[in-house]
Amino acid sequence: MCGITGWIDWRKDLTTSSSILENMTETLTHRGPDASGTWISHHCAFGHRRLSVMDPQNGAQPMIRRDGDRLYSIVYNGELYNAVELRKELEHRGHRFSSTCDTEVLLASFVEWGRSCVDRLNGIFAFAAWDQQEQTLFLARDRLGVKPLFYSLLNGVFLFGSEPKAILAHPDMKAEVGAEGLAEVFAIGPARTPGHGIYRNLAELKPGHYMVYDRSGLTVRPYWKLENRPHTESVEETAVHIRELLTDTARRQLVSDVPVCTLLSGGLDSSALTTLAANHYRDSGKGTLDTYSVDYADNDKHFKENAFQPNSDAPWIKRMSDYLGTEHHYVEFDTPELVESLRSVVLARDMPGMADVDGSLYLFCREIKNNATVALSGEAADEIFGGYPWFHREDALNANTFPWSLSLPQRAGILARDFADWIKPLEYVRSRYEQALSEVPRQAGETQQENRMREMSYLNITRFMPTLLDRKDRMSMAVGLEVRVPFCDHRLVEYVWNIPWDIKTAGEREKGILRKALAGVLPEDVLTRKKSPYPKTHNPSYSAAVKQRALDILSDSSSPLLPFVDAEKLRAMAAPGAESAEFPWFGQLMSGPQMFAYLIQVDTWLREYKVSIR
Repeated sequence: MCGITGWIDWRKDLTTSSSILENMTETLTHRGPDASGTWISHHCAFGHRRLSVMDPQNGAQPMIRRDGDRLYSIVYNGELYNAVELRKELEHRGHRFSSTCDTEVLLASFVEWGRSCVDRLNGIFAFAAWDQQEQTLFLARDRLGVKPLFYSLLNGVFLFGSEPKAILAHPDMKAEVGAEGLAEVFAIGPARTPGHGIYRNLAELKPGHYMVYDRSGLTVRPYWKLENRPHTESVEETAVHIRELLTDTARRQLVSDVPVCTLLSGGLDSSALTTLAANHYRDSGKGTLDTYSVDYADNDKHFKENAFQPNSDAPWIKRMSDYLGTEHHYVEFDTPELVESLRSVVLARDMPGMADVDGSLYLFCREIKNNATVALSGEAADEIFGGYPWFHREDALNANTFPWSLSLPQRAGILARDFADWIKPLEYVRSRYEQALSEVPRQAGETQQENRMREMSYLNITRFMPTLLDRKDRMSMAVGLEVRVPFCDHRLVEYVWNIPWDIKTAGEREKGILRKALAGVLPEDVLTRKKSPYPKTHNPSYSAAVKQRALDILSDSSSPLLPFVDAEKLRAMAAPGAESAEFPWFGQLMSGPQMFAYLIQVDTWLREYKVSIR
């Protein structure tokens, strides 16, 4: 994994701007701590930071390739899981290779097939390729948006980067935010609208899209989207098909020239991937698999069951580690570390995020990085298979909004009246929800209930899942750790998208078909365990700490947060004895103290980035 950046300017000779390119590139050092490279021509400049995973001795970027009298250059962030097959096909077509890295395969694919190369790729990627003769820049992002890619077209200058910070490092780009960007921050929250970059003149290339920039302008096109197809297989055949796909994608994603581990929570998804990985390690003679889990100091004392978190992970982690014989590492954090991490994760995201849910993942990845460079995670299974409680709750199914926005009226109530009148949070979220529903591919003949479940699946795959993938990428890459997500293999997503809801819930259980597919792979008690999300701290010391820090911010007359919030209402909510534990914040994944932590992040963001409101 890596960090990429660069720009195009038809009016200037960019060979005189190497210092700007170096500054933009260095902002991404955390994504690629192993090497740095730049390449500049008259009108195109590329920068790259490398995290060496495949063929560490070769594969330096930007990479150049000549085909006759034509020159091509590429910067690339990602992994191709079908690189071996592509390489064989390209060799058959006359291409020769000097390394075993997938960057060279990707560049040769672009040379051979042009923009249609993306249709052949199985992997997670964001890349930019320059055709010197045609004076054309081609950029593409993987189908599910696992890898990020931001861009800006401002006053005739086209900029791109893995993260906003790389683009903000260019002197032409300013950290300005308008009403729409603020509505994303205060109303939409971490679940950003696809393509939205928060800052003025900044956008994100949507998943499954490519773009071409040349002297005639900018063109953006989708190359992949969810499509409806008849599902003709029985429940048993469907289960077998899913198991085969999961086994294949896990095997592909375990390929690495550096140490690999898995994130293990003892839940269905992480246990499945860890089992497949452990079996692969055993069969290939690679030795013992390392597994990691995260928890918080004294969580066992303060944990309370709820609909979203029915039980503690700890016993289930031990169950699976003992069952598979993995080398397990328990990572634990306390309140002071979590509170201090709130700033670090804002700098990692370049905007507010998911508060301590971000912070704990950042700290977790930092610990893992001490021993491994690549990790496998069970992220995205709930969005794809319909595992979240809101897939099965009438209030969420009947609400005319995103299921994670049910608390929007309460959240809007903490905003300053004039500010709320400006950004119109309720209207903004409603319009974004209607936009999302308008995109859903409809299936003729479906019942009202089947249609609603298709809508819920679409909302989760295209709106909520990118939130968690963005979090996973930004927190892990902030410490130079690559996290792979096998459930995001597009072949699996395409297949499961068309499985009827009654088969998805086989056995009248959430993710029933996935449980059936894993029968015989996992122990029966793990196979039937109810979903438990990524853990959060239940320690009251954390709530007290973030409330106090929020109160300190509200008492600081220089705080840039003050114009946006109702300070008196927040003070009352943070007062000793005030009940805020059940105040929902962006759905049940963030509630109670997370509200105060999020506002701390907003204050940090406004200060650190010197954000101008326009």
